[in-house]
Order: sequence, then structure tokens, then C-alpha cells
Amino acid sequence: MKAIVLAAGEGTQLRPLTRTRPKPMLPIGNRPLLEHVIDACRQAGIDEFLFVVGYKRERIQNYFGDGDAWNVDIEYSVQHKQLGTGHAVLQARDQVDEEFIALNGDRIVEPDAISAVVDEHRGRDGPMMAITRAERPENYGVVELDGREVLSITEKPPARTVATEFINAGVYGFDPSVFELLESVDSDGELAVTAAIQEAETLRAVPFDGLWLDVSHLWHLLSVNARSLDRFAATTAESVGVHDQSTVVEPVALGSDVRVRPGARVLPGTSLGDNVEIGANAVVSNAVVLSDATIGDGAVVSDCVVGENATIEANTTVAGGETDVVVGTIHEGVRLGGVVGDNATVGGGATLAPGTVLGNDTTVGIGTAVDGRIEDGTEVRRG
Repeated sequence: MKAIVLAAGEGTQLRPLTRTRPKPMLPIGNRPLLEHVIDACRQAGIDEFLFVVGYKRERIQNYFGDGDAWNVDIEYSVQHKQLGTGHAVLQARDQVDEEFIALNGDRIVEPDAISAVVDEHRGRDGPMMAITRAERPENYGVVELDGREVLSITEKPPARTVATEFINAGVYGFDPSVFELLESVDSDGELAVTAAIQEAETLRAVPFDGLWLDVSHLWHLLSVNARSLDRFAATTAESVGVHDQSTVVEPVALGSDVRVRPGARVLPGTSLGDNVEIGANAVVSNAVVLSDATIGDGAVVSDCVVGENATIEANTTVAGGETDVVVGTIHEGVRLGGVVGDNATVGGGATLAPGTVLGNDTTVGIGTAVDGRIEDGTEVRRG
């Protein structure tokens, strides 16, 4: 059975990181989210893929190619305008003529969830979808059931109206008849898969209770990375240079040519991408540091995402901890020390308040205290 993987979206809530890469290419344990999807599908017995790509699609196609490096076969279909998940599935119509599964390219799920959908769907007419439980179902597509039949799917309803823990897990079993369903639904510019499949004669739910990790906001990148390092084998490249007088506490992931200088401490929940340098006596904890970034001597960086080729100079402090962050609405008590965008520079002795987000190509002056969201290309100086 072929897997149609939806990987065309940008992920606007994850800016500034998604200004230069599509959401499915954000790293978890130093590997793109989309690579975790391939691994789960392979373990479920699937080795044929069709990636529906769109936004910054060259980043995906250049990385994965035809799939040989993963012992799978990957084809591509382009969604030129991001008009919803249903519209994305329609892009596969000319390349699929039998049963298939469809799933999101930006979520980590256990292979069991995929296997369950494959097994139940094989030889059975009509669509089906995996469902799982969530602590805050109102943040997702809430699923109302009658036994195993789906009665309704409501996207992000008010919390007071939610009477079930079940949510849409984003793994679907389809046959070619779904394309007719998708084309039959009127949309106001964005067509969701869920809008179409609710029009089917029956929609069957496939429940599972395993791992399901979603990256919707910047702080999720940290929590999902840490949880993945706990659950899966963390990787350390052979070319890593860790000084004898430094400390690295597992679980961490260390990419190629990482350099950890004397006295530095790299603490659990941290992923360091290729060619990252951690300066002498620096402390890095629960952080995702992308390739070619530099963290200077004596810096303290906690609960932080550091973009590609970014520089955090000596004695800078990103203290970490819980804070309230505004992204459309107020998200209370999230753990986010800060985000430093791609190619940004934070001057020595600067301080980033919890929840600070620095855009790409920003420059923060020496000794400056920064709070809030700073737009791309901004220069911030000490007042």
C-alpha cells in the first residue's frame, strides 16, 4: 500500500524558522520531522511514497531525492497553492489507482497507528481515520463517535463544548473514491480532508493509544525533541569533538563535526546540529541548535531554539522557564526560553527574557536586554 504524505505547508505559527524551510523539515533529534514519518511507515511495512510538496519544496526534494538512502521509493506531486489538506490529497489523483493511506508529514506517530489503519482498510470500502486521545482536545479536530463510526469532526471547538477526549490523529485509509468526495465538497478557498470524508456514507475510526507528537508552535519543537530523545536512540556522529573537561549528559543528539569546548555542559533534551560549536564553560540545556550555529564561551542557553548559522556570543543568558506567549491567542505557562532565528547574532552579555523570539538576520547589541517578538532583519541596541 502506498503512503501519500502531505508535506506542502509552511507552518506560519512556527516563524521565523519556517521562513526558510517548510514545517516538515524542522529537526527533531537532528532529523527532519518528515524523516520520522518515513521511518514509522517503513516499520509498518510501507516502502512506496508520494510526497505532496509545495512551500519551499526544493528543501524536501533535495534532501530525500528518490528515497534510495532510506530503501524506499519516493515520488512527488506539487500543490502550487496551499489550499488545504483535501486539496493536497487531490494532487495525488493521477498517481494513485488503488487503496492508499494518507498522513501528515509534520507529526510523529508510532508505526502501530499506521499498521492499524492499513490492516483495517485493506479490502474494506470507504474512508477511515486513526483517532487518539489528547489532554486538550480543543486544540485539534475533536471526534464524536458512535461505537467505531465517526459522527462528526469539529476543528478546534471552544473547550466548554468538548465532551470527548478523542481527536483526529491525521492518518487516513482511502481508496480512489475519496477523490470524488473531495471534488464534491464546496469550499471557500481551502478544502480540508475532514470536510470531505464526513460526507461519506460511513466513516470508520481506528483508535490507538501510542505515541502521537504534534509540532504546532515553537515551544513544541523543544518538548517533542526532548520526548523523542527519551524514547528513541539518540545519535552521536563519529566526527564529534567533545573535550575531556566538558560534560555531556544523555539523552542528547550530536551531529557531525560538533565541537564542545573545555568546561562546557550539554544537558538532557538537547540536539546539536552539524558543525555546531559550544564554547568553553557554556551551558546548553533542553535546546534545539541547528547546523552551523555558535554558542560562545560562558553563555547559558536553556529551553531555546537556535537557528541555522546563528551566533550567541560570550556570556549571553537565555535563562529558560515557563512564560505566557501570544500567538493569535495567549498560551499560558509554556516552556520557552527563547528562539534565535537563522543567521541572527546575539551580542555578548545580552539577556533574552523567557518567550523572546528573534527573527532571522536580527542583530542584538552587546549587553542588551530583549523581550517579546523581534521582526526579521532588525537591529536591537542597548538603550
